Amino acid sequence: MVVKDSSGHRQRQAEATKDQIARAARALFAEQGYAATTIAAISTAADIPVQTIYSALGSKAQILERITQAWMQEAQTPTLADASLRASDERQQLRLLAELTRRQYEVGSDIIAIYQEAARADARMADTMHRILAAREREIRRLLKTTAPGHQPGLRMEHAMDITLALTLPEV
Repeated sequence: MVVKDSSGHRQRQAEATKDQIARAARALFAEQGYAATTIAAISTAADIPVQTIYSALGSKAQILERITQAWMQEAQTPTLADASLRASDERQQLRLLAELTRRQYEVGSDIIAIYQEAARADARMADTMHRILAAREREIRRLLKTTAPGHQPGLRMEHAMDITLALTLPEV
């Protein structure tokens, strides 16, 4: 008798459940707002029991984290960021940064709005958003350091950073 290991199947089911919750929550957060959306509403929209949501992902903040992970994968953020850092030509590096930014906004402009609204409503989410923006700035600074040889003479890193941030913020 052959005994099959069902742990892989259970893991796939668990991931599918988390994805279903994240899709339903993303739509509700975008439509109703982060603060106004309840776990019960997500449960109804996802057709998944409230307790399963808490067991699978936990809080709304953790659900938003799952949404963000899916967004980053769909936007190919890790791949494009790595390619940008590895590109040998400074112009290509900046083109890839522009492509990364464009893809993130195309795929997840609703998620950016969700974070902004969540940060206004919840101090913990404001802290989360601050950490996300700080990490983004560190990655951009890292890239700009690699492109420094191609910068105009006398361009200080802080000014290059200000220009890049101004050109890549969703508000602009």
